Amino acid sequence: MDEDNIQRLEYAGKEIILIPTAHISKKSAEQVKEVIETEQPDSVCVELDAERYSSINDEDKWSEMNIFQVIKQKKSLLLLVNLIISSFQSRMAEKLGISAGEEMRQGIESAKEIGAELVLADRNIQITFKRVWRGLGLWEKLKLIVQIISMLFVDEEITEEELDELKNGDALNMMLEEMGKSFPGIKKHLLDERDQFLANKIKNASGDKIVAVLGAAHVPGVKKEIYKEQNLSKITELPKKPKWGKIFSWGIPAVILVIIISSFINNISTGIEVTKAWIIWNGSLSALGVLLGRGHILTILTAFVVAPLSSLNPALAAGWFAGLAEAYLKKPQVKDFQKLSQGISIKEIYTNKVTHILLIVILANLGSVIGTAVGGASVIRTFLEFFNF
Repeated sequence: MDEDNIQRLEYAGKEIILIPTAHISKKSAEQVKEVIETEQPDSVCVELDAERYSSINDEDKWSEMNIFQVIKQKKSLLLLVNLIISSFQSRMAEKLGISAGEEMRQGIESAKEIGAELVLADRNIQITFKRVWRGLGLWEKLKLIVQIISMLFVDEEITEEELDELKNGDALNMMLEEMGKSFPGIKKHLLDERDQFLANKIKNASGDKIVAVLGAAHVPGVKKEIYKEQNLSKITELPKKPKWGKIFSWGIPAVILVIIISSFINNISTGIEVTKAWIIWNGSLSALGVLLGRGHILTILTAFVVAPLSSLNPALAAGWFAGLAEAYLKKPQVKDFQKLSQGISIKEIYTNKVTHILLIVILANLGSVIGTAVGGASVIRTFLEFFNF
C-alpha cells in the first residue's frame, strides 16, 4: 500500500487516517479502495453532505428537477455555476477514463462492503455557497464569475502524474497561499471553515479507527483542526445581509418613485418625461439581456414590460418573469435534464432548454440592474433640470 501521501493521526485514543485525493484521479479511487480494505476502519468519512450524497446515488436527479421551482427559489445563478464547474470536472475526468467524484463513490461502496459506518462529513453545500457569495466583495465576485466562465473554454490535457504532483504538500501549500491572496473571502468560507467542519465530524465519528476520504486541499487544514475546538453553529449559520444592502435596495426605488410622483404633481409633461426615461432604460436593457440570451420574442416583451415595475419592488425580479415565460413557451423535455449530467459547453448553454432558461433569468436580471442605475440617473437628471438645480 502506497503510504506516501496518507496522513495518520492519533486523537483521544482514536487512529485517524486521512486520504488526500483528487476528484478526477483514477489512482485516488484505487487508493481509497485499497486503504479501506486493508485498514478495516469502524467509520469511513467522505467529503460529502446529504445533498451531494443523494446526487451521487441518484442517476436520474436531473430529470426530477423542477425548473419553475429553481427560478422561484432564486437558484438560477447557483445552478448554472454548479453545472459549469461540474462540466469542467467531467471533461477532465473523461480524459483520464474516470467519472468525476469516483473516489467518493469508492469510499461509499467500500464502507458498505466492510460494514463500516458511513459519515457524511461535509457542510451543507447550500450553506457553503451562500456564505462564500455573501462573504465576497464586489471585485472578488466579478473575478470569480470571470474565472468560472473561463472553465467553459478550458480543454487542456492533464495526466495522473500531474494530479499526483498537485497532491504534494509543497505544491499544494503554494496553491493555497495564492488562493488566499487572490480570493481571501473564498478561502475563508470555502476552505478554512469546511476544514473545521470536516475535522469535527471526523474526530467525532464512532469507533477506534477512522478513515477520511478528503480532497487534498483540505488535508493540511484538517490535520491542524483535529486538535482544536470547533464552533459548528458559528460556521453553519447563514450570514445576515448587510443593513446597507436593504437600505440600498429599497432606498433607490423609493427615491425614484417619489421623484416620478413629484414630477407629475408639479408638471404633467415632466412626469411623463421622467416616466418614459425610467421605462425605456430599465425595460430596454432587461429586454436586451433576454435578446442576448436568444430568448423568445414574447419573453423579450415580458422583460421589457416587467423590468420597470419589478425594479421598484426589490422583492421581485424581472428575470423571474422572463425565465418563467421562456419555460412556459419552450418547455424543457426529460432529455434536456438528462443531458446536464454529461456536461455543458458554451453552445449547449444556448441549445439545452434548461440552461437556456437559466441564462435568460440571469441576463434579464443583469439588464434590469444596469437599467435601474442608468434609468435612475436619467430620471434624477431630468427632474433636476426641470427645477433648474
